[in-house]
Amino acid sequence: MAKLRVGILFGGRSGEHEVSLLSAASVLNAIDKTKYEVVPVGITKDGHWLTAEHAERLLKGDERADKSVRPTQEKHLRAGDPDATPGAAVLASGEAVVVPPEPAHRESGLAPFQTDASALRRASDRAINVDVIFPVLHGTFGEDGTIQGLLELADIAYVGAGVLGSAAGMDKDVMKSLFLASGLPIVKHVTVLRGQFEREPKKVQKLVESKLRYPVFVKPANLGSSVGISKAHDRKELGPAIEEAAKFDRKIVIEEGVGGKKNKAREIECSVLGNDDPIASIAGEIIPCKEFYDYDAKYLVQGSEGMIPAKITKAEMKTVQKLAIAAFQAVDCKGLARVDFLMDPKSRKIYVNEINTMPGFTAISMYPKMWAASGVSYPELIDRLIKLGIERHEDKKRNQYSR
Repeated sequence: MAKLRVGILFGGRSGEHEVSLLSAASVLNAIDKTKYEVVPVGITKDGHWLTAEHAERLLKGDERADKSVRPTQEKHLRAGDPDATPGAAVLASGEAVVVPPEPAHRESGLAPFQTDASALRRASDRAINVDVIFPVLHGTFGEDGTIQGLLELADIAYVGAGVLGSAAGMDKDVMKSLFLASGLPIVKHVTVLRGQFEREPKKVQKLVESKLRYPVFVKPANLGSSVGISKAHDRKELGPAIEEAAKFDRKIVIEEGVGGKKNKAREIECSVLGNDDPIASIAGEIIPCKEFYDYDAKYLVQGSEGMIPAKITKAEMKTVQKLAIAAFQAVDCKGLARVDFLMDPKSRKIYVNEINTMPGFTAISMYPKMWAASGVSYPELIDRLIKLGIERHEDKKRNQYSR
C-alpha cells in the first residue's frame, strides 16, 4: 500500500514566521515515516513558495532560501519563480494564477487556471503532488482563513480549522461576539477602530473609561503571539497602548483586566482535538516571567513556566474542559485548537479569553504537552490530526453544490 503523501506547509509572511519554522521542524522530526511520505513546502517572509531543497534551507534558517527566488514583479501576483524554484507550481509571466500543490490523482488540487496549453503543461509538471496538507502556519496569512480558502478552492484535504473557524478564531472581536452568543463567560471589553481613535482620541478614551476599569489590556484584533499587546494601568498609558495596537490592525480590542489593580489573573490553557465530537485535554497553567504573557515572555525572555496540570480543583478542571469544547464549537473549529482562560485569583471565576486555531506545535509547546499529559504522544497527535483532516474532507465531499 502506497504511503500517504503529507505536505508540511510552514514559514509564511506573518510576524510568527520563526515560530512556524520551529513547529514545522518538530513535526518533520516526529511524523511516522513508515506511514507517510513527507513533502516540505516553505513560504518565505515575502510570500515566495519553496519546495524540496529550498524549503529545507528555509527550515534551517539558511538565507539562501530567500535569495534563490527573484523579487516579485509588481504587476504580477507570484507564488514563486518557476525557474529558480523547481517543484513549485507558480505564475507564468503575465498569465493567470498557478499555485501549489496539486494532488497525484489529478481530480482535485490547486490546478492552473489557464487556457494556454503549453503553460498548463509546464505548471502541471511542477505541481506538488500530495494527499493532505499539514499547515504549520501561525498568525496572519496562516491561521486566519486565507490559506484555508486556497486549499478549499483546490479541494484538497488539510489539517485544522476551516475558513470560518480560522477567520473567527483570529479576529478577537468576532470571536468574543460568538463566545457571548454561546453564553460563554468573557471579560468586559470595548472594540474601537483605528480611524475612530485617530479622529477622536478623547471620545474613545471616554468610551473606554465609561465601560471598563483600569488596568486594561489593549490588543490588535487580528494578530497572534501577543504581538502589539499592552497593559494600560491608567489614562496616561491608554493612548500609547492604542497607538501601538493600531500599528498592526484597524480594529483594536480593549479588555478589562481580570483581578483589578491588586491581583494578577491566572492564565489557564486547554487543548482541544476533534471535528464534530471534540475532546479536551488536561488543562495547564502559564506562569509568565513578566507582568503578563506577552511576546517577549513567550519567546525572548527566559523564566516563563508552563505547569501541567494546572493547580486547580477537579471541579474547576472539568469546567475548563467543558468551556474549552464549547469555545471550540462556538467558532466552528475543526481539528485542533488551544483555548486560553483567565481566572480571577480571588473569586476563582473563570473567563474564556481566546482560542488559537493553530497553536505553537513544537514538541515542548503547551498544546502537545497537555495532550502528552492526557495520554496522547506527540507522534500519535500528529497522526490523529492528519486523520481528522482527511475525515473532514471526505465528509465535505458529501455536499451538493448544484441542483
